Amino acid sequence: MKLVNAIVQDKDATKLANAFVKAKIQATRLATSGGFLRSGNTTFIIAIDEDRIEEVLQIIKDISQKRKQFMVPPISVEGERTGAFPVEVEVGGATVFTQTIDDFYQF
Repeated sequence: MKLVNAIVQDKDATKLANAFVKAKIQATRLATSGGFLRSGNTTFIIAIDEDRIEEVLQIIKDISQKRKQFMVPPISVEGERTGAFPVEVEVGGATVFTQTIDDFYQF
């Protein structure tokens, strides 16, 4: 068995959850935050047989979209915020961690 932790943007979370249901993949969904823009994310935790890991990864890859977004960099001089110009950054996609599970129990 494998444990998959997939961190995606909130904008993709509902569509991804629906795709997991359609594929009969059980996932635990957690609201998380952080990252470069300190924006809302969703983390999915999935325990899955190794022969289905590629299917899970492909679903995540197909649904998690990268986007361009403007942000104002947090620049300050001597503790005072300066008038920085917005810059375009790429956000979204997915960060996925997989681990081998030694034991798995459902009670």
